[in-house]
Amino acid sequence: MLNYLIRRIVYSIPILIGINILTFLLFFVVNSPEDMAHMQLGKKYVTEEAVTNWKKERGYDKPLFFNTQSDTISGYFSDTIFFEKSIKLFILDFGASDQGRDISGDIYQRMWPSLAIALPTFILGLIVNICLSLLVIIFYRTKFDLSLIIGAIVLMSISGLFYIILGQYLFAKIWQWFPVSGYNPGIDFWKFLILPVIIGVVSGIGGGFRWYRTIFLEEIEKDYIKVARSKGMGEVEVLFKHLLKNALLPILTGVVVVIPLLFMGSLITEAFFSIPGLGSYTIDAIYSQDFSIVRTMVFFGSILYIIGLILTDLAYAWADPRIRL
Repeated sequence: MLNYLIRRIVYSIPILIGINILTFLLFFVVNSPEDMAHMQLGKKYVTEEAVTNWKKERGYDKPLFFNTQSDTISGYFSDTIFFEKSIKLFILDFGASDQGRDISGDIYQRMWPSLAIALPTFILGLIVNICLSLLVIIFYRTKFDLSLIIGAIVLMSISGLFYIILGQYLFAKIWQWFPVSGYNPGIDFWKFLILPVIIGVVSGIGGGFRWYRTIFLEEIEKDYIKVARSKGMGEVEVLFKHLLKNALLPILTGVVVVIPLLFMGSLITEAFFSIPGLGSYTIDAIYSQDFSIVRTMVFFGSILYIIGLILTDLAYAWADPRIRL
């Protein structure tokens, strides 16, 4: 298992390098350093001297990949924008944004509001979807089962923006149960999180319910379920003691991969509710064309996703002894 883990980590390095290069190319194909300088300076007519100074202060005055004017062989590669802005990411040196802010400090500060929304939404959504799916197994091929399927399809067909707008209008504006938007890091921070969490759980019921229902229906027809029922076990005991345990592998596939990505936050939710998390942080960086933040968040998200895949494999081995063998 240790050798396998080491191989997976080694294999992830070329993937991260490819993502890094692709992000770098895509960003500079759309925006040159001159375009970035004009946008950041915020002036219609900017002098060439101001553009040059802006690029020099932020390290954008160097060649992209190869510095042919360098006096040393190492400087041919290292004295470039790509090396100084991207290679350092592999040692988790995120540097500063184009506005001069410390990116590592911003990530540490903004990850907590993102987690405060993502973790409750993830846990409650998982519990609700699994319980609903197990409940449907008891009433399989009944009107209740059909009603839930139709309801799930309807929920899946509605845009996530509709849930947010409707929730803000009803619960915040009309009934005034929760704040419309905003965030307070004080002791009453939970008031700003209840509505986004409820909307996140409700909007995910449709897809989650159908996913887990499909998993459980595949297991319910297997022989070990028939044997358990023939021994006189109750339906609840059969579902939770046998079916749920044997359905762990496909469940873990979707669950463990998502856990590291919870740090990244939700782009749409945080933007609409003005939550100062990593999702809104990324959106703001895209709008302001801040390449330093964009490439950091893409790289950071890639690392978290690879960690999720590795954790999924380890969870497989934990859940099924046959994989360990």
